[in-house]
Amino acid sequence: MVPMNYPLSSHKMAMKAAMAALAADKQEKFWEFYHKLYESYKSLTDKKIDRIAEELGLDSEKFKKDMNSAAVKKLVNRDIQNAKRIGIRGIPSIFINGRPLRNRNVQGFQKIIDAELEKIGK
Repeated sequence: MVPMNYPLSSHKMAMKAAMAALAADKQEKFWEFYHKLYESYKSLTDKKIDRIAEELGLDSEKFKKDMNSAAVKKLVNRDIQNAKRIGIRGIPSIFINGRPLRNRNVQGFQKIIDAELEKIGK
């Protein structure tokens, strides 16, 4: 699995949340931060983002510097452009070997995986 950023414009904190998760990643806490963001997505604020960083024991100064860095913003914008290029319109989106998975039940997964395995003769 490769997580990509696609902050939805309909959520006022989505861009900040994406940048915060990447800043947390620089301290090896991406998944922990990600899960806490999703637990609070309805009530997310700048203070809540800071509180999550504190709860996870992140270096506050480094976190804030990374979160506001041009490099992190560039990563988020790159992901947004890549998502638009391949036709993602919403999240979550799932691709298997570059093919979008539209039917997300067990049979849908099995069908696309079987097709990909057949391509390589397995």
